[in-house]
Amino acid sequence: MMYLIVIAWFYVTLLMALVEAFSTQGTVFGAMITFLLYGLLPISLVIYLFGTPLRRKERLKVEQNRLEAGSKHDSSIQPDASGHAPTLTDHAAVTPVRKEPV
Repeated sequence: MMYLIVIAWFYVTLLMALVEAFSTQGTVFGAMITFLLYGLLPISLVIYLFGTPLRRKERLKVEQNRLEAGSKHDSSIQPDASGHAPTLTDHAAVTPVRKEPV
C-alpha cells in the first residue's frame, strides 16, 4: 500500500516538473528543483519514517538470533560470558602488580 502512494506521488511530481520544463515561462532548472523539492526529498523522508518500525523489528530479530547463537556455544569460547569475576589459577603465568604500601 505504501509503495502505491510513493509511485503515485512520483508520477504527480514528474508531471509537475514536465509542465514546468515545457511551459513558456518555465525552465529546465526550475523543473529539476520542482522534482527535487516536491518529489525526492519528501518521499525519501516518508519512506524513512515509515520504514523505522521494520528496521527496528529486523534489528531485534538479529539481536535475538545472536543471543540464541551465543547460548548454544561452549563457555570456554567466551570466557567472560558467565558474568563471574575472573580468578587466578594456582599457577599464574603473570603475577599481579600492585602499589607498594606507603
